[in-house]
Amino acid sequence: MIGAAQGDGGALRALVVDDEAPARDELAWLLRQDDRIAAVRTAADAAEALRLLHDEPVDVLFCDIKMPGLDGVELARVLSRFASPPQIVFVTAYDDHAVEAFDLHAADYVMKPVRAERLAEAVRRVAGSGAPPPEDETIPVELGGVTRFVRRSEVRFVEAQGDYARLHTATGSHLVRVPLSVLEERWAAAGFARIHRSTLVALAHVDEVRTVDGRCSVRLGTEPPVELPVSRRHTRELRDLLARR
Repeated sequence: MIGAAQGDGGALRALVVDDEAPARDELAWLLRQDDRIAAVRTAADAAEALRLLHDEPVDVLFCDIKMPGLDGVELARVLSRFASPPQIVFVTAYDDHAVEAFDLHAADYVMKPVRAERLAEAVRRVAGSGAPPPEDETIPVELGGVTRFVRRSEVRFVEAQGDYARLHTATGSHLVRVPLSVLEERWAAAGFARIHRSTLVALAHVDEVRTVDGRCSVRLGTEPPVELPVSRRHTRELRDLLARR
């Protein structure tokens, strides 16, 4: 049966999927050095991976993206339809699939050549030590040519920048290739609300609503505090949402 099955003592069962033998073998070797990994198997393509998963489930796939036949993204989509799919960590030389990784709720997105410390961080995310809870979500962002993942729960507010969105956290901001309208729809159930045509705010971070001379604004009480304007169109809706919370 395909699905997740945590190994003994909390260690993880892993499957490495890569059509290039040197990359596959190196990644498997690095994973075997990690005490959190109980067992590592390898597959040269998606078809072989599915056969192996049918015989014995795993907790996590470390999967290349560009492979002959079914590629890594398509394989992840197949697995996502199962009742208990394994977690996915994409390991690739290309950064142009980060948005698809976001859509598929990948645990991480590691760029080749793989560094041992970066792989250890991916294992940490999968193992759950400090990882976001299942209801949280991660967003791939570009930092100096390296793809990192920001948790949705860390985002205080989002600003529209054309067809892009800028995520603001307590430690900085990150531009992502996702329109604000998409995030508004996707994150509404997680407590994000539109307060302006160009601003989405996390209601959990709002600690004050101010009205001065008929103009409304919200204060985000995290450090450093931020004050954001609320358009007249969204003022009543915002107050209703905060009252219900």
